[in-house]
Amino acid sequence: MDALKRSLAEALVSYYVLAGEVVANPITGEPEILCNNGGVEVVEAAADVELRELNLHDPYQSLAKFVPMKVHGVFAIQITELKCGSLVVGCTFDHRIADAYSMNMFLHSWAQISRSDVPTSYMPSFNRSLLNPRRPLVIDSSVDQMYMPVTSLPLPQETTNPDNILTSRIYYIKADVVRELQTLAGNGKRTKLESFSAFLWKLVAKHAATTTDSKLLNSKLGIVVDGRKKLTEQETNTYFGNVLSVPFGEQIIDDLTHKSLSWVADEVHKVLESSVTRDHFLNLIDWIETRRPVPVLSRIYGTGSEEGPAFVVSSGKSFPVTGWFTYILRKDS
Repeated sequence: MDALKRSLAEALVSYYVLAGEVVANPITGEPEILCNNGGVEVVEAAADVELRELNLHDPYQSLAKFVPMKVHGVFAIQITELKCGSLVVGCTFDHRIADAYSMNMFLHSWAQISRSDVPTSYMPSFNRSLLNPRRPLVIDSSVDQMYMPVTSLPLPQETTNPDNILTSRIYYIKADVVRELQTLAGNGKRTKLESFSAFLWKLVAKHAATTTDSKLLNSKLGIVVDGRKKLTEQETNTYFGNVLSVPFGEQIIDDLTHKSLSWVADEVHKVLESSVTRDHFLNLIDWIETRRPVPVLSRIYGTGSEEGPAFVVSSGKSFPVTGWFTYILRKDS
């Protein structure tokens, strides 16, 4: 526990924004980071349960108890020691200051610093010139079809139908199953993300099609895209902040249900193909500049309840597995 806190303090030297807080700019009213070295709240906890006893399938019954509530600042950590001696590290962060790519960089760095034999390979960059708008601004009307000011969001409606209440679940899908999906989705010409997203889209559509009135509605699929590699020519980009876009597509539920997985995968590919470009992110930056200080978001998040189902897929960065273990030999009788 002490070693984790010491390495955390060392990691925050480079990732100093995580020890700050979000305040309103006194002139524009826009949120900005105040790097005041306020620190990170760390909660130490203990749980009378072993790691193998956790119900990881239902995160509300297990993992949610290891994630702290953020009271102050932009980042909070909870370190929970289990009965078996294992440690579970949970964290909460303010999405206004960082995306998942940025937080993964920090967690990798923290893990590397915790191990004295591993050099730190991620040094964050806070050079905001990456997101500078062009002069003059170039306004592409296609961005209006993808994004909207939050002031245009429809009023939230109370959910009374138990079938519409979201439930969180965690599934472990083996690599050979994903490879099989790739084969079915296009004989290997589609990526793992495209193939699995197509599979999910068909599942969501199939469930929605159980209601007769829903078959002619459209279902929307969005995919979170990182723009770092599109905005810079550097091979590795450690920009810390938010560099995301959420392109989406929509198809008739009946088509998603009855057409092949390869057809759906092709539609997923089209969603990404039109947006994973440098021009797309430059157009988005310029478009946002014209809307400031009003926050904006992808239109897929503004899908009304009277429309078909909509969901967003994101793909996280993998973590290396390290640790210590002991072989136990057992002789079966």
